[in-house]
Amino acid sequence: MMKFKSAVCALAVTFGLFAGAPAQAQSSFLQCAPFARQISGIQLFGRAASWWNEALGRYARGTLPQVGAILSFAASRAMPAGHVAMVSKILNAREVLLTHANWSYRGGVERNVRAVDVSPAGDWSQVKVWYGPIGDLGQRPNHANGFIYADNAPESGAN
Repeated sequence: MMKFKSAVCALAVTFGLFAGAPAQAQSSFLQCAPFARQISGIQLFGRAASWWNEALGRYARGTLPQVGAILSFAASRAMPAGHVAMVSKILNAREVLLTHANWSYRGGVERNVRAVDVSPAGDWSQVKVWYGPIGDLGQRPNHANGFIYADNAPESGAN
């Protein structure tokens, strides 16, 4: 009986070790920054929250949406690493479509999802973004730094 209990214990430990492997694999989910770099050609590295400052002197930055530009979201309690998303289409001065990764679904890519400037000044500093689990724009606005332009677009209202 003792050998049987030892064997069961050994199996439990073995399966417990294997059960931990998928959790490590989950850390390799697609993140927003590498995806944005790949689709936009903007060669910035590190956490999304650092992109706005890293772009200074390397890429034009501003407050006007442009197809191919990266919308940079600031770090917050809800998004400690910030977020970056590429503008795929401009609908009007206060609405764009974004293509990005790791927003609605962990590691998932979303293409052409709606984002709306809800800032009082119309400067894209407060943005609501489509959130898949609720099938609508997110309930809270997210603070955005502005747009990082892939080409040499003139800076406009950049900080």
